[in-house]
Amino acid sequence: MAVARYRDRHSVSGGKSDQGDSVVLANVLRTDLTFHRPLPADTELAQAIAVLARAQQDAVWDRITAHNRLRSCLREYYPGFLAAFEAARGGIMRPEARVILAAAPTPADAAKLTLAQLRGLLKKAGRRRGIDAEAARLREAFRAGQMRQLPLVEQAMGRQTLALLRQLDAACASAEDLEQAAIESFNQHPDAGIITSFPGLGLLTGARVLAEIGDDRSRFCDAKGLKAYAGAAPITRASGKTKSVTHRRVKNNRLNATGYTWAFSALTASPGARAHYDRRRDDGDRHAAAQRNLFGRLLGCLHRCLATGQHYDETIAFPDTTQKLPTAA
Repeated sequence: MAVARYRDRHSVSGGKSDQGDSVVLANVLRTDLTFHRPLPADTELAQAIAVLARAQQDAVWDRITAHNRLRSCLREYYPGFLAAFEAARGGIMRPEARVILAAAPTPADAAKLTLAQLRGLLKKAGRRRGIDAEAARLREAFRAGQMRQLPLVEQAMGRQTLALLRQLDAACASAEDLEQAAIESFNQHPDAGIITSFPGLGLLTGARVLAEIGDDRSRFCDAKGLKAYAGAAPITRASGKTKSVTHRRVKNNRLNATGYTWAFSALTASPGARAHYDRRRDDGDRHAAAQRNLFGRLLGCLHRCLATGQHYDETIAFPDTTQKLPTAA
């Protein structure tokens, strides 16, 4: 968008050529070099963490897409399988669900499974406790009445399910492998202790935060620039007597997505973060706006801690909401 605006400075006809684009890019650096941020000088370890963390985040998004496609297919001809794992954490993404679905991709195949076969499949998936009770429950669930397709259609959809299941298995394996690699690299970075000292930030989310902000201290001269980069700072549009303050849409989407998870987890891990969120809600902010404001507050604290080498301190981050203990006389 910025390059397109520079192109319109000298020609409004809409023409475009490689030679003209070269001139535009040269003029950008010749006239307005000071207005553009240079590439960050991150260390080799930080760059490696960025590659792994972003690849793991992409694998998680691929896993969600594969799960939704598989679930949509199962709803068409195999609703009993979805009902069998509806209450389980992770649903059909659980290892035992995927192993059983691979062995019985149709309702007819699932109804033929015996208790011994179900116990064997649960053990194959890695389950160690409550195998007999779970096998009995699944046997009853698979033999219960449910909506069915015609036999040939059911078999065809079972083949489609196996293809989608292979995609889900590959996405799950990739996400788990990249998560372990990202955590191992993140633990070697000197800023890992400071980042994980913040409430709501674990090893994986901390690796994602470090991957996007880097370890070049000169990249963001103040916390305001970091908040704008993450989409946590509002943007003001003023023209004459009209003025509007809205949330920022041009941002680092990966850091913004991680920040939403970070702020949500901090609500239960930090009393000060919870009080800050509740105060914003009482002032009229919706849930997303209050979370975004809390994310900006935590980013400001993170920028300060990384600049000074200090760990997170609840009494400094939220002094207004921290209870002061009485001192002895």
